[in-house]
Amino acid sequence: MSMARVLIVDDDVELCRLLVERLSTEDFSIEAIHNGQNGLERIRSEDYALVILDLMLPGMKGLDVLRHVRERSAVPVLILTARGEDVDRILGLELGADDYLPKPFNPRELIARIRAILRRTNSLKHPSASLVVDYSSRSLDQ
Repeated sequence: MSMARVLIVDDDVELCRLLVERLSTEDFSIEAIHNGQNGLERIRSEDYALVILDLMLPGMKGLDVLRHVRERSAVPVLILTARGEDVDRILGLELGADDYLPKPFNPRELIARIRAILRRTNSLKHPSASLVVDYSSRSLDQ
């Protein structure tokens, strides 16, 4: 199984360094971008399994990045927010984010949320075997 490519768009360079270090041990291939506009360009030009998006970014705010991403892509997006940003969190979900995590956060929770999102999106891409119902013999065939 190939490593899932994850892009982190967050201007906190130290946080990104720690996440790259931590997530790399969990079979994720991680890249970090520290500016909203550059993050959007990278999302549009590369193929990622998931994007971790901070809302407070230089260059372009996270919600604007998300709005532009959703115009063209269904890539899963997990937003990171400071605790007090309830309105932004709600707006992020309404704009199409798949999940959110308030800062500060436990890296294990982030990993669990990433895995949950990837499970959901992979099951949509690769539905399990279809069932065929044979009414005459009253049996199920896979």
